[in-house]
Amino acid sequence: MHPNPAVAYAPAAPAALDALVRQHAALAIEAQADPGAMPASDSAYDVAWALARRLGFIEADAAVIAQAWARRSAREGHWRADWPDDPLDFGLGTAAAATQPGSAAEHPAATNSPPPFASHPDGLGLYAVLPNAAWVQRMAAAGVPTLQLRYKPSANPGPGTPPEAEVLAQVRAAVAGVAGTASRLYINDHWQAAIQAGAYGVHLGQEDLDALEPEALDALRAAGLRLGISTHGYAELLRAAALRPSYIALGAVFPTTLKAMPTAPQGCARLRAYAQLLARLRPAIPTVAIGGIGLEHLGAIAASGVGSFAVVRALTASPDPAAAAQALQRRWAELRPLTGA
Repeated sequence: MHPNPAVAYAPAAPAALDALVRQHAALAIEAQADPGAMPASDSAYDVAWALARRLGFIEADAAVIAQAWARRSAREGHWRADWPDDPLDFGLGTAAAATQPGSAAEHPAATNSPPPFASHPDGLGLYAVLPNAAWVQRMAAAGVPTLQLRYKPSANPGPGTPPEAEVLAQVRAAVAGVAGTASRLYINDHWQAAIQAGAYGVHLGQEDLDALEPEALDALRAAGLRLGISTHGYAELLRAAALRPSYIALGAVFPTTLKAMPTAPQGCARLRAYAQLLARLRPAIPTVAIGGIGLEHLGAIAASGVGSFAVVRALTASPDPAAAAQALQRRWAELRPLTGA
């Protein structure tokens, strides 16, 4: 646990709660003025942790928020009740950030940052997450700039067809499906097949990272593949940013029925906080909002400052997926000044 600087909270805790509420204005706040919820401790860490928990953050995310407040309070010698805006205070260190004066001593992990993954130089735009190679080919033909093959092998593949062969066939077909188009293809999870087939990149979830051997990341870098990582809060942002991926996905923003999510929907207020924090990294890591997003949500998504957005059912459940893709891209182009992308 990070050392807890003894900074008196009594006059500052209400202002700190106000800062948290403002930063996450769409959250439902209960018992804001309940003094019984305050800790007996007078440390910056304990107070910030308690405030974050009162706002509904899971324990791991509350710990990251509290660590940021405690680091800044210790550095400056007094409590600061406004929202921390230094990525290094949250532990989001990179090799570039480590060149800032004093940062290496305060955040030694920043000096051990791995090489970055290859960038996605001109933005991701509309990002379609698709179930099979046929959908990939279809959306590439419709002009969707970024595609992800999220293929789940059959429970009962044909005789003599192991799941690995089935996956590789789908990945190869998807790579062939984007050949000659402007679309870039990421493969969800199946990184070995992505390398073999020459895909543009790989997308990994937190569970995928748990199961990954360290040499796998080296193999992806050596092959020149891009890497995207799913995150669901501050703690997972910290883990993902430490790997210096090509982009970080932020979600689930809204409720989704497509998969069981490890956390409640994040909402646009948390999405904005995550996007603004990551935007301060140097070099910045592109961001993608994901989870239950449709055309009607794009104004709020753009206003969050996130760089791109991913959809599933907005295309796969549409009676005219190509027209739906065009409408999403047209609306996003109208909103691009809000994204800074």
